[in-house]
Amino acid sequence: MSENVSEIYGSLVFNEHVMAERLPSVTYKALMRTIQGGEPLDIEVANVVAHSMKEWAIEKGATHYTHWFQPLTGITSEKHDSFLDPIADGRALMRFSGKELIKSEPDASSFPNGGLRATFEARGYTAWDPTSFAFIKDEVLCIPTAFCSYTGEALDEKTPLLRSCLVIEQQVNRVLALFGEVEQRIDVTVGCEQEYFLISEESYRQRLDLMLTNRTLFGYAPCKGQELEEHYFGAIRPTVNEFMKELDDELWKLGIPAKTKHNEVAPAQHELAPIFEQANRAIDHNLLTMEKMRMLASHHGLVCLQHEKPFKGINGSGKHDNWSLSANGKNLLEPGDNPIENLRFLVLLTCIIEAVDEYQELLRMSVASAGNDHRLGAQEAPPAIVSIYLGEELSAIVDALVNDHESEYASAHKVAMDLGVSTLPAFLKDNTDRNRTSPFAFTGNKFEFRMPGSSCNPSEANTILNTAVAKGLKSFADAMQGLEGEPFEREAIAWIKKTLRDHERIIFDGNGYSAEWEAEAARRGLANKRTTADALPCLLDRKNIDLFEEFGVLNENEIRSRYEVKLEKYNKLINIEARVMKRMVRLLYLPAIASYAAEVAENLWKVKAVLPESDLTPQETILRKLTEGVKAINGLLVELDETHHEVRAIPDQQECANQNANRVVPIMEKLRAEVDNLEIVVSAKHWPVPSYNEILFYD
Repeated sequence: MSENVSEIYGSLVFNEHVMAERLPSVTYKALMRTIQGGEPLDIEVANVVAHSMKEWAIEKGATHYTHWFQPLTGITSEKHDSFLDPIADGRALMRFSGKELIKSEPDASSFPNGGLRATFEARGYTAWDPTSFAFIKDEVLCIPTAFCSYTGEALDEKTPLLRSCLVIEQQVNRVLALFGEVEQRIDVTVGCEQEYFLISEESYRQRLDLMLTNRTLFGYAPCKGQELEEHYFGAIRPTVNEFMKELDDELWKLGIPAKTKHNEVAPAQHELAPIFEQANRAIDHNLLTMEKMRMLASHHGLVCLQHEKPFKGINGSGKHDNWSLSANGKNLLEPGDNPIENLRFLVLLTCIIEAVDEYQELLRMSVASAGNDHRLGAQEAPPAIVSIYLGEELSAIVDALVNDHESEYASAHKVAMDLGVSTLPAFLKDNTDRNRTSPFAFTGNKFEFRMPGSSCNPSEANTILNTAVAKGLKSFADAMQGLEGEPFEREAIAWIKKTLRDHERIIFDGNGYSAEWEAEAARRGLANKRTTADALPCLLDRKNIDLFEEFGVLNENEIRSRYEVKLEKYNKLINIEARVMKRMVRLLYLPAIASYAAEVAENLWKVKAVLPESDLTPQETILRKLTEGVKAINGLLVELDETHHEVRAIPDQQECANQNANRVVPIMEKLRAEVDNLEIVVSAKHWPVPSYNEILFYD
């Protein structure tokens, strides 16, 4: 990159700095009151902003604008309109009004809606979200927006997220007021660590399964996987490094604070982590990052895979969601030097523990997908059982409070780490370790939600977390209403103790991968929803509907629509995978195996003709494996085909999902195993697709 990073950072973003320079002072201040204080936006202010935004965008080379939104498809959407406005004398002006900035009308009929609207009714609206800055992408001015139906229901992921951020801000301020603090700007902060795979385009285009499902439906384990543990943080191969450098440049121009990049555990797997931001912007930036990864990979002869489990037998990809709260920019989850005496921190911590326990099934549901079913609990990611890791010191504090031993608790002081080499600097050990097997782990001043998969839009998980924590904060604020001084402190401590006793079952600092934990979790009464089909129905539980409706985050119709959309998507994905699997077996694998079997048989016959007395047992064994394998594959192919068509015909989507999870997917796994077993029998020249060895290890 020829330019200085600080010069290009945010150069394609209509951010506060640009607004302050280009907008009249009165307009800028009015817009800031909307962005920071939630005041309604005046149309005259919008007109001035729109004109300035258009002029800035044209200077940057933009010719079109779009309302950039997040429908329930899981990705972003955009419809491009030019600034062009023809006039009577044959010329054209470039115009953009406040009305066009504030609202657009995309066709809503083709987006998932879960029954919120009739498909023949097309009207839907996108509404400008001024709290997330406009930006330029591919010479198009992109305006982040919410997306709703003609009747006002949310058809997107952004709208409920924004509602939940407002709700938690209100409840945090209620709690802070009890501690004598004035009302402050409360932000949910999020940082999304994005894992992904990079493979060569050449290999990708030879794999129908990768092209149509983003994962390999077949593939025998590579001769060398991740067992040497040499790829993690290893030297980045030149091709990948060039991709990463271009990606950094493009993200920095968009004001995305890409900070850390490295090789992940599995071969061909990598990670990009940003600095945390306000949740709404952070999630917009994560979705932009995912898109840029996919688009830029082709510049380097690569393909970016963001599936949770593209390769069986090696680690899959997640999206670790680092969640915290701040007040006027100051982290509220900082424990301080002596956390047991930090009453405000203990209240917030207790509310979070209560929220995760009470709404554990909702959090599990928020990360449910056909892809994540292959990743969760696979000895590389958290299990499907939600639990909280607090670390040694906070767990000891909780234990002391639960058992009324807080007077005996001695705070752990920072320990200096001396490595025994005089030239190496001493440093202080953190007050908590990291537990990579925990779904929801405290990591010093934030919680890391490790269950989301690589492909997911993290809006829903954060919406649920925000709303559930707001519920706990409200319960505390309601209980403490009117109390001050010593009575407040006494009642607050009593509330903390009771709440922790009620919800300590969710706290687990051990190995989440162990079989013992699964049994222990069952004994504690924690939910274990292994598949998406198991996880989705909780959305319709009365308790969960009441949570969203109490705070106005989602109404019952919006909730039911999301349940239907998720079911439909899961069933469609399994349907696609089954169809691809059947086609590959019929058109690729069976012909290849049969061709090799014929070659072996012909060679066997020729050798016998020349040397009748030869011992040809090895060749006969191979031929027997091939013929028996073909028989098994054909049998499972017929079984899959019949079951697949039977399940597709089930009208009830939940029952269809149940049958897909419990009947179709297991047959697919068996069919895969039979084909994979023959991959190491059939000669390489006959095998019709690149193997894992070829895909994962490239120059």
